[in-house]
Amino acid sequence: MLWSPTPESIAASQLGRFAAWAADRRGIPLRGYDEIWAWSTSHLDQFWADVATWFDVFEGEEPVTDDEVLGSRAMPGAEWFPRRTVNLAQLALRHATDDRPAIVSVHETAEGLSDPASMSWADLRGQVGAFAATLRRLGVQRGDRVAGYLPNVPEAVVAFLGCASIGAVWSACAPDFGPRAVLDRFAQIEPVVLVACDGYRFGGREHDRRDVVADLRAALPTVRTTIALPRLHAEVPADALPWAEAVADLQPPVFEALPFDHPLWIVYSSGTTGLPKGIVHGHGGVAIEQLKQAGLHIDIGPGDRFSWYASTAWIMWNIAACSLLTGATLVVHDGAPGFPSLDAQFAVAERCGTTYLGTSAGYLTACEKAGLRPGDAHDLSALRGIGSTGSPLPASTFEWVYAAVKPDVFLGSLSGGTDVATGFIGSSLLLPVVAGELQRPMLGVAAASWDEDGHPVVGELGELVVTEPMPTMPLRFWADADGSRYREAYFEPWPGVWRHGDWLEITPTGSCIITGRSDSTLNRGGVRMGTADLYAAVESIPAIADCVVLGVEQRDGGYWMPLFVQLAPGFELTDALVTEIREAVKREASPRHVPDEVLVVPGVPHTRTGKRLEVPLKRLFQGVPPEKALNLGAVDDAEVVQHYVALAADRGVR
Repeated sequence: MLWSPTPESIAASQLGRFAAWAADRRGIPLRGYDEIWAWSTSHLDQFWADVATWFDVFEGEEPVTDDEVLGSRAMPGAEWFPRRTVNLAQLALRHATDDRPAIVSVHETAEGLSDPASMSWADLRGQVGAFAATLRRLGVQRGDRVAGYLPNVPEAVVAFLGCASIGAVWSACAPDFGPRAVLDRFAQIEPVVLVACDGYRFGGREHDRRDVVADLRAALPTVRTTIALPRLHAEVPADALPWAEAVADLQPPVFEALPFDHPLWIVYSSGTTGLPKGIVHGHGGVAIEQLKQAGLHIDIGPGDRFSWYASTAWIMWNIAACSLLTGATLVVHDGAPGFPSLDAQFAVAERCGTTYLGTSAGYLTACEKAGLRPGDAHDLSALRGIGSTGSPLPASTFEWVYAAVKPDVFLGSLSGGTDVATGFIGSSLLLPVVAGELQRPMLGVAAASWDEDGHPVVGELGELVVTEPMPTMPLRFWADADGSRYREAYFEPWPGVWRHGDWLEITPTGSCIITGRSDSTLNRGGVRMGTADLYAAVESIPAIADCVVLGVEQRDGGYWMPLFVQLAPGFELTDALVTEIREAVKREASPRHVPDEVLVVPGVPHTRTGKRLEVPLKRLFQGVPPEKALNLGAVDDAEVVQHYVALAADRGVR
């Protein structure tokens, strides 16, 4: 164990206090996380009624009763709190105080990182009210879509909350997306207002996006007004409304009372195999789920400073913005994750007094491989929690965090999805931290591991399924009138049961191990293994900068398992290195899953949220035409993909 709670720390945590209160209220024993989780999933009505009451979700209204939580338990189609109204922006802004800022922001400059800038709660409320009034003046109504082409800056938070306050629907793309990728998303939802920046800074370079914005405006005929946010240039287009004018008339927000399931935002699937799916989440579901996740699992509240490094295209940006629901200060970092040096995220944490730092497993592993010791280089005395998501966190990186960052920090590895805007498997201060393991399924999430026959399994790989509804399961997909695409995405092969597409092992002690996507699983001779175990073995070798492995079922019944490696500078793929790779896989992952070939590539393509393109690349090598196998607009490096396309054409259909 790397970290363990004490009776005193458990009692002091928000979850400890909530459990004691709920146990007394219900007259039931809730002695430890596993008992709390069992109650939360077997009595959804009681648990979510108590969460709503504890966090005062319906402030000023009558107390919540159990019988009004679920109008229908159907999946898909569950009806949550059908008789209640809510507004997420109102809940986020009710914590206004002069005691602490609402947002602290840092951005990239030509020299490195800016000094932190603070936005007070009063200023945030005033700007949200001003932006909402501007939207109303522009004729924006409930249900209209407002699109943001913005980096991770405070203005994006203001725009999002302004939309939410009037019942408009927010949707965002990051400015590193090109026109085609943005239009694949925004053209579907027909926005009436576009909020767009003129460029951004990333990795020490300026990226002008004025031409891209002009292309978007020309290709989106439903956009009536463009609100221009200058980042690199002082002037704005003559026919655009400057951001400064849109928020000039500071005023208290006027909040619309909205049905619990009123659409809040539209986020998107990765779009690696076709047009991205527009995933619609609701005000109430997001509000109550994020209060549960941030308050009871991450344990943040007023006085905390919360950061999660993310672009506006990743669901973690949305989740970070929702930390305002708890009264915590949101720390915003606009720039490259490792600029001006790899330890940039820890530098930001020091400057901003961050108490909880959220990041990606890839970033932490890169810091480990570089031999960094952020705890020696930075004052991280305020930091008490670190969160990691995006991919499985290797056991060695767990150990590195405690050795090189902070010995008493609480490290949580989390697994969830854009699909539900939250986690399935998460962390809790009531449980110990064990290297390489996720602690437990999250409260209210009836997660299980099923074999191919639909039977629960323990101690072996199975499909991650959820057998009871969650408040943030999508309301629907955009432009999916009959719900067929939604059902096909999650409810096959088991109708009424959510199948997420991840391999999950639940250990005999109840902890969890996520080993990669189930549809990219390596299955040699009937022995299945997630790709994460192989990556952990290979990436421990200094010569390997990145890699991707494919398990390609062939038309003749054969199975080809190549490993593509991107070499670190100064290394070559020698026979000795190939042997080292094979021995590492055999020793640390599985002797059955030693790759058939090791091939050097110039890079490894990922989705824009950092996931390797395992399934689309596998389809390429099975002979699927490139235009059907993947969507280049959803890839972080389309040029690298062309290497795989050429290679697949030469030897893919074997």
